[in-house]
Amino acid sequence: MASVTYTATGKRKTSVARVILSPGVGRATVNGREFEEFFGRQVLQTIALMPFEATKTKGKFDMKINVFGGGVAGQAGAIRHGIARALCLADETLRTPLKRAGFLTRDSRVVERKKAGLKKARKRPQFSKR
Repeated sequence: MASVTYTATGKRKTSVARVILSPGVGRATVNGREFEEFFGRQVLQTIALMPFEATKTKGKFDMKINVFGGGVAGQAGAIRHGIARALCLADETLRTPLKRAGFLTRDSRVVERKKAGLKKARKRPQFSKR
């Protein structure tokens, strides 16, 4: 009999993460690589695993994560969002601490598009009187 799994999608900027949680010992693979190998910086590892800290469930789930798009910081945020949503599916009582910490809300801040006639999104060309 197959063990139970909880699947959720997390998003941040242009990154999308598919997170599959299953009961286990806390092993994690991201795109087929070890979690620590994928995220070289400790800060990014901490950001991605914040939902486990907030709910005190560290080491209770194995994670299989597929993430694409954006940069590593956006991918860490997408993984955090996906883990939080999967934890809600696993145990409905974890919803309150995750909601209070703000992990269930998609961080929708994205880069503003460049407008016609401007150098960047808002930077205007220098005014010349003559």
